[in-house]
Formats: sequence, C-alpha cells, structure tokens
Amino acid sequence: MTATESAVAIARAAARAAADKIAKDIVALDVSDKLPLTDIFVIASAPSERQVNAIVDGIEEELIKLDLRPVRREGRSEGRWVLLDYAEVIIHVQHEEDRVFYALERLWKDCPAVDLQLETKDAPAGSGAAAE
Repeated sequence: MTATESAVAIARAAARAAADKIAKDIVALDVSDKLPLTDIFVIASAPSERQVNAIVDGIEEELIKLDLRPVRREGRSEGRWVLLDYAEVIIHVQHEEDRVFYALERLWKDCPAVDLQLETKDAPAGSGAAAE
C-alpha cells in the first residue's frame, strides 16, 4: 500500500506553508505500510518555540484554504513539538533540539520518502528539485 494522492497533496501543501515560514529540514515519510492510522508523516523543525508556533499557524492557515481542519492538535502551548493530525497526514513541527533527541526519521527509516516538490534555494525556478 502507498499513500493516497490526496494525502500527498495535503503533505505538499503543508510543506510549502512550512517552507514559507522558514522551517528547516522538511521531510515527508510514507508510513502507510507500517501504520494503519495515517498515510504520511510530515516533519519540520525550527530553532525557537516562537518559530515552531509560526510554522504551525502557517500550515493551519494554508490547509484551511483547502477546507481542512486538524482532527487533533497537541503541544501548541509548549511550542516544542506540535502535532497536527489531519487523519491522512500527521504533521510534526519540532524544536531543533527535540527533533534531534526524538529522531523520528530514524524510527521510521524503513519508510520511503515522499517527494514534496520543494525547490531548493540554489535550484532555478521550475527545476522541480526536492529539498531534503
């Protein structure tokens, strides 16, 4: 089983919104084979609690334009690790220190990456280069 097209579209929209708020190391993992609850984890990080919350705000604002609201939201008040559950996609926005400590990518290393189609700053527009 692989992630649905709608899950991939949600993950890409969330990743673009996170990138617009200068999130770091944005990745998405297709966890659909390992986890029956969701299709994709999106993981992003920031150097401060304030920026974690700004990224979360940006993601929620972008996804509400698609008429999507989180089923569940956790960690907002602390601003260290915010989880946004959109059913098909679960978004983790973590403080850089927490991301290193919990190492979600290592826990889910057997899951394939999803191409978020984010352009790197060095890539020319329209090149389709993916940010890792």
